[in-house]
Amino acid sequence: MLRHIGLALLAVLALGNSSARAQTGYPQEVVHFVSGYAVGSGADLLVRFFADRFAKLSGATVVVENKPGATGNIATSYVAKSKPNGYTVLVHAGSGMAGNMHLYEGEMVDVARDLQLVATLNKQGTVLVVAGSSPVKTLSDLVNELRAKPRAKYGTSSTSGTITGEMFKKVAGVDVTLVNYKSNNDGLRDLTGGQIDYVMVDPLLALAQARKGNIKILALSTPEPMASLPGVPTFRQSGLDMELTGWWAAAVPKQTPRPIVDKMNGWFNQILATDEARKFLIDNGAEAFISTPDEAQRFLEKSIADWAAYVRLANLQKQ
Repeated sequence: MLRHIGLALLAVLALGNSSARAQTGYPQEVVHFVSGYAVGSGADLLVRFFADRFAKLSGATVVVENKPGATGNIATSYVAKSKPNGYTVLVHAGSGMAGNMHLYEGEMVDVARDLQLVATLNKQGTVLVVAGSSPVKTLSDLVNELRAKPRAKYGTSSTSGTITGEMFKKVAGVDVTLVNYKSNNDGLRDLTGGQIDYVMVDPLLALAQARKGNIKILALSTPEPMASLPGVPTFRQSGLDMELTGWWAAAVPKQTPRPIVDKMNGWFNQILATDEARKFLIDNGAEAFISTPDEAQRFLEKSIADWAAYVRLANLQKQ
């Protein structure tokens, strides 16, 4: 009997050692970065930038999977329900994950309970843009136009865009109908085609289109102007008392072993510390946001509480 117990203990120890080796030897398989945005969108470019640099640092093959729709809920749910082994990684707006918990009914992922943030990546605002051909030059011009125009419309495809858009309507005192798009590219296509009046969009896509002259950026939602958006005033500078800052993060399923989480955090932070990454973020309307996994998780929990207040302020009902 003692011999059987001894063999059983040896088996358990061997299994434990094997698990430990698997964790410290990570990654040994293809790593999947999941994007909640359409291929080619500004947000998707950010996911692919980090996927490429993560692959170079870790030595892993990294594949980007696009699962757009439901303002990121499809991608978030997919990752939360995947195996907690570090091979399925959500790279998404943490602010959007927090906000969605207050915007949708039904069987929602509790992101604080079901996901572990590996690292925060950036901070950025939402920008209000009009068509490049529009006679509107300032936010004040747009507000005056909207007050005089019946059946005005605006578009967005993100949670931050929805909240910022509804806050803008309330603070500016304008009656505008929200049009939800699957991707911001679709919204900008309708904007330049004259079907809608303005779009609330992420700076990554907006800057690229503004440089081509397709759109004009009128205002930024952060409390202070950003070096990455020179010459673009905040909503507050434009006379409207409102602000909202978005942020991005990388996340894995909650039960992912801590050694893997820590190793991934180290790689993401190494990426963010490079001049290349800082330039990429600045060029795309953002700034680096470095944290430990514990700091990132606490920031997510705080954001969930903050976004409950934002949703109430915007007077939005759950969908």
